[in-house]
Amino acid sequence: MTSVLGHLNQVEFHQDYRKWHSCSPDSLFDAPVIDDVAEDKKPIAENIKQQARFARSLFIWTDCDREGESIGSEVRKAAREGNQGIEVKRASFSNTERAHIISAAQQPINLDDRQVNAVAARSELDLRLGAAFTRFTTLTLQTLGPPLAKSSPGDDTNKTISYGSCQFPTLGFIVDRYFKVRNFIPENFWSIKVMHKREDLDVVFLWRRHRLFDRAAVVIFFERCLTARLAKVVKLQTKPTSKWRPLPLTTVELQKLGSMYLRMTGKRVMDVAESLYNKGWISYPRTETDQFDKGIDLKKLVEKQTQDRIWGPHAQGLLDANFKQPRAGRNNDQAHPPIHPVNYVAASSLPDDDRRVYEFVVRRFLACCSEDAKGESTTVEILYGDENFFTTGLIVLERNYLEVYPYEKWTSSQPLPRFILHETFEPTEANITEGQTAAPGYLTEPELISLMDANGIGTDATMADHIDKIQRREYVMTQSGPRSNAQANGNGTRGGRGGRGGAGGARGGCNASNGAGPGGTVQRFIPSTLGVALIEGYDSIGLETSLGKPFLRKEMEIKMREICAGTKTRNDFVQETLEQYRAVYVRANQQQDVLKRAARKYVFGQDV
Repeated sequence: MTSVLGHLNQVEFHQDYRKWHSCSPDSLFDAPVIDDVAEDKKPIAENIKQQARFARSLFIWTDCDREGESIGSEVRKAAREGNQGIEVKRASFSNTERAHIISAAQQPINLDDRQVNAVAARSELDLRLGAAFTRFTTLTLQTLGPPLAKSSPGDDTNKTISYGSCQFPTLGFIVDRYFKVRNFIPENFWSIKVMHKREDLDVVFLWRRHRLFDRAAVVIFFERCLTARLAKVVKLQTKPTSKWRPLPLTTVELQKLGSMYLRMTGKRVMDVAESLYNKGWISYPRTETDQFDKGIDLKKLVEKQTQDRIWGPHAQGLLDANFKQPRAGRNNDQAHPPIHPVNYVAASSLPDDDRRVYEFVVRRFLACCSEDAKGESTTVEILYGDENFFTTGLIVLERNYLEVYPYEKWTSSQPLPRFILHETFEPTEANITEGQTAAPGYLTEPELISLMDANGIGTDATMADHIDKIQRREYVMTQSGPRSNAQANGNGTRGGRGGRGGAGGARGGCNASNGAGPGGTVQRFIPSTLGVALIEGYDSIGLETSLGKPFLRKEMEIKMREICAGTKTRNDFVQETLEQYRAVYVRANQQQDVLKRAARKYVFGQDV
């Protein structure tokens, strides 16, 4: 038995094309590439080769996903260099339960070369496109001088302006939100609020229309209410309600919620989770699956947590009588189960970040195995003039999963006094209220990960790396700040006017410090002046699909799935994608002045 550490191979250009000035950037679309064992992985490959000489068969147990299949093929290649006739099989498994592993061992399958081809195609495209557009953008903007070029004749540290087909759309989301905030034009709105005092309680009724942007119309509706004088109870409903326990934990959710509740970056959360996995405390943390296989003994996992002094009593309660099979989501990558604890470790024995991530994973798992929270909801609706108003009340009867999952809140509201259906009363108070729409906030990491996930930018395993990379490239920075006004004030659904070209826009970008915010704050992404210039420049070139938009990369992901399904070949995928990006390159090369103009405007602060 032996092991590997990720991919053995790497794809790189032939030696003649590796130096920046050895060829024009567009020649990299067709330059010969070499797929061979990476220098630092040669001892591992040699070990496999030597082991294969004394073996009749090779049994591969890499992850059952695209990357695992690709790594398996690299292992197969290394083994056959030592033993051309070696039989190669792989295990198909999605969890490490003993019975499941035994079953996988008894039913070996072949490697899926379609998935291998999909990964190989993506690797080649990432190399070609990344190198071509990185060289083109860097060499084009270096002509403008410092800070985009050497700061002095003897300085060899040219600034590399890196392009990646996932990095740029990620940056594009941040820049797009930046301009929406900067160019936002607030709008006034008006509403009607009704209050009635009964049994020493002030009951506020909200307008069904919520709010209008026409003051004259609101005045007319309000005067009709006053003319009617009496309000009538037209609906009185009390019904049971529930707050659903969370779904089993996926990688994307771990990154989003880790950023939101633990005040860590998604990259830091994943690094810690990987460490906890390697130490045997939690399951593999890179998974899209949000449903547990029925073969996993979940009660056995719950039992391991009963010894904890904080959440142990809740775990024991689940074993005594309250255990519920977790809800099943819609996603199953057929490779890994949801993230969950596999062994118990005392919190005091872990470093602070490890402790917080481990505690979150445990609490999430126990919450999944608990009952939904139960409550009783009451709605009272009145007709006042021709307008409908309503108020609601909530009584939480059983907290259930919330007892062990403090990251979510659900609390009883002020109790409602007694109302009778069809009764009439004269409201104690009625007023027109005035407000103003609030600008959206700059993107938070949970929001950014959601956008990347929805648009197919990166995988669950790479999203945090892409976000980290654009920060290291100094395209964006983070800034601690309060939640957006819209979130804080509950201002509703219609926003003010504003857009990238709207009034109130600034030149863009800022310098901001990194660091986790305190409990009342959240980390927001602010693009640097260079980040704004890159997206604005490529958007202004007049491309049918800009590099800063997610559509080209999303199309690549769709075509990769077609390779896996056998409806497209690797060669067709690579050539189709290269032709798309070649057209983008040709247009960008013709419009270099547009890219330079954006850099002059935002990076150098010049009027253009």
